[in-house]
Amino acid sequence: MKPSPTPTFEPEFIAALRGLFEERIAFNRVIGLRIGSVSAERVEGRLEMRPELIGHYAYQRLHGGVISAALDAMAGLAIMAAIGARHMDEAPAQRMHRFGKLGTIDLRVDYLRPATGERFELGSEVLRLGSRVASARMSFCDAAGQLLATGAAAYIVS
Repeated sequence: MKPSPTPTFEPEFIAALRGLFEERIAFNRVIGLRIGSVSAERVEGRLEMRPELIGHYAYQRLHGGVISAALDAMAGLAIMAAIGARHMDEAPAQRMHRFGKLGTIDLRVDYLRPATGERFELGSEVLRLGSRVASARMSFCDAAGQLLATGAAAYIVS
């Protein structure tokens, strides 16, 4: 059996997701979290180091809470993309209304290495999208691609 083709999102859907994620979710705006790419299978983002995000002043390490929040946000974005892909028969604005009840149920973060540097790359993919609960895994890397933290999470979707 041939796998179904991956849907391509309309520019207006991507723009609406970007507006929601980068502007309307205030904490994402505060930490400077930005979307890199969005597909039904994977989302990618980036975070620039800033002095107000430092958690350890002597070593200039990114605060662990920023890492955790960024991973949580990226998993939420991945689930939004998966929900959007599931409902491609609807208009982009209608799909955006499906995210109103999305919320974190459980979040696990494993910190593997100190997060230092000027820029960080994040990624997330949905492991399962059910009718009520979804799960995702996430990665947090430095600019060279070295894995600094991983995450796994579950979300309520309805």
